[in-house]
Amino acid sequence: MSETQFIETIIGVGILLFAAKLMAELFLRLKLPIVLGELLAGIIIGPFALGGLFVIDGKQLVQINDEIKILGEIGAIIILFMAGLEMTPKEFLKGGKASFTVGTLGVVVPFFAGLIIFQMYGFDALQSMMIATALTATSIAISIQVLSEFGKIKTPEARLIIGAAVIDDILAIAVLSVVTTIASSDGGVSDIDITEVTITILKVLGFFLIMLVVAIVVIPKIITPRLWKAKGSVEGIATASFFGASAVAGLIGLSPIVGAFAVGMALSTTKVFEKIESYIGKIGLIFAPLFFAIIGAQVDLRAVDLNILILSGVTIVIAIVTKLFGCGLPAMLFLKSKQQGMRVGIGMISRGEVGLIVAGVGVTTGILTSDVYSTIVIMVAVTSIITPIWLKMEYRKEQKSDNNKSNKTLEQKSE
Repeated sequence: MSETQFIETIIGVGILLFAAKLMAELFLRLKLPIVLGELLAGIIIGPFALGGLFVIDGKQLVQINDEIKILGEIGAIIILFMAGLEMTPKEFLKGGKASFTVGTLGVVVPFFAGLIIFQMYGFDALQSMMIATALTATSIAISIQVLSEFGKIKTPEARLIIGAAVIDDILAIAVLSVVTTIASSDGGVSDIDITEVTITILKVLGFFLIMLVVAIVVIPKIITPRLWKAKGSVEGIATASFFGASAVAGLIGLSPIVGAFAVGMALSTTKVFEKIESYIGKIGLIFAPLFFAIIGAQVDLRAVDLNILILSGVTIVIAIVTKLFGCGLPAMLFLKSKQQGMRVGIGMISRGEVGLIVAGVGVTTGILTSDVYSTIVIMVAVTSIITPIWLKMEYRKEQKSDNNKSNKTLEQKSE
């Protein structure tokens, strides 16, 4: 990295973090989800909005370079490690059937709905497959922040959202690898081999299970107070472990966030849990808002025209409806609660980093045009904004209902 790039990076990080925290304060006072403020901060101060208006030495003041994007990905890894700490392996396996069903349907329903609708819209099979793949991903990080904000991270629906979203992400990566393989083959869509597709998906699931088992067996033996006495050693080794697991996940074709989640779960039942939770919570105060601001800053609304808006509207409707039905309905059956199932469906709506990765792969491989890329980015931004607002409204209803019940109980007692 040159000195110029380094200065660009630290300026960008400083401005994005300041803007994210400023908007977080404003949204807290307005009683709106803080994560929404952080996302909007990125959109407002990003290089395609206010950040592009200020030019120094011929360059925009705020630029989303590769280094800043990497910091954003580190933020996602930290958020997922924190989520892993909130779920023990026993709880994850206990909810395995529900998580697997909800997560699988959360990929299958959006994918096939998108594939059929976009082909009807006039896109060829390969383009439709790529857009449909972007619809499968769930941004678990956004839902986790909202659930944490409300103190609902340990509720049954929160645990199902987390478990299903992890399965969802794993399968979304598997689908992406299948689609890119088809795109790079000479035969294209006509050369699809169902057996190979099934083997690819099973490989990805197998890699995740092996990683999870290794993390649960090995990590607690490495990170123990008996081995590490110096101040900060336990925290340092824990950080090295979840970054290492993220790297391994990335190398074997999984999303790096899956590795961080596995290590978090492995440490959730250890003696060092409280120490690590306190430490990573403080780091999350910096990296989480930075992650959301960076996602917001990549939204470019300058080239949007009527055609892109119409296509974006169609894509957003498909994105919302398919997750509500694909995830919400089975969640209602497993949780035996219409209200909790509805929250699971809402919590799975937001698309994030995986959706943007799919869009990027589509453009670089030449499958998607710039217009379709803009459409996917808008869909990711809108669903990321809708989810925290909708979840907050659902929990507000619950709080209001609980308050009314308490008031009635007090009135009955006073009588």
